Amino acid sequence: MKVALVQFTSSNDPAANLLLAEGFIREAHAGGAEFILTPETTNIISSSRKQQAEVLHFEAEDPSLARLRDLSQELKIWLLIGSLGLKTGDADARFANRSFLISPTGEIAARYDKIHMFDVDLGNGEVYRESSAYRPGTKATLAKTDIGNIGMTICYDLRFPDLYRELAQAGADILTAPAAFTVPTGRAHWHALLRARAIENGCFVLAPAQCGMHDWGKEPRRETFGHSLVISPWGEVLADGGETQGVTFVELDLNDVAKARAKIPSLMHDREFEPPEA
Repeated sequence: MKVALVQFTSSNDPAANLLLAEGFIREAHAGGAEFILTPETTNIISSSRKQQAEVLHFEAEDPSLARLRDLSQELKIWLLIGSLGLKTGDADARFANRSFLISPTGEIAARYDKIHMFDVDLGNGEVYRESSAYRPGTKATLAKTDIGNIGMTICYDLRFPDLYRELAQAGADILTAPAAFTVPTGRAHWHALLRARAIENGCFVLAPAQCGMHDWGKEPRRETFGHSLVISPWGEVLADGGETQGVTFVELDLNDVAKARAKIPSLMHDREFEPPEA
């Protein structure tokens, strides 16, 4: 199976981001990809909750989702929309950070709302409070498809290995981790975390990423790390998208999942134990 990871630089303009995404998806399809993945926050990166409330939509009305579903049907591809910011109708007016798996018929095969919120102070003036604008999801998602069993995650989820183990033990062959990683954390942890999740679970990990400097409504502009990665079930980096916008191609052989798990069958070796005293 030929896979393509799309890497680009979203702004706070969903219409412009949709055009950008569509162009790269068409490029990926022209290169022969059967499964194409876009990064987290494909439709918007914004510093303003007020601006998001003005331009975002509910899922049923979202023009980005509608167009990308039509595009999947037109091109007859599997498409992972890394995530879209969407209105939810929640009482506190927070949004959803929702990933979608779209089938070649344009149907929504699976949805996943990001569970773990990026609420951090990186100590260099970069402070993020994702939970102030987005409400966390509560349910893991495994999509069983004719291209493999796909466990869906998003960005900061990477730091919570139990989620990935649950997905692998439920049957995942492929783990998706679309992201908008910051540059400091990306340099320190991105490759290590993705390789660890692949090795621990004997899965392919596909991680399409945002990159570059984002026009997000204020200065300084936000910068993301890039380096969209494909990791093998043995922990090898099969492809790295670097730091600029573009499409990264790789061939996957799902037989490699069984081979890796046969060598190290750790998914079957969990044992109960008592936790340490607090």
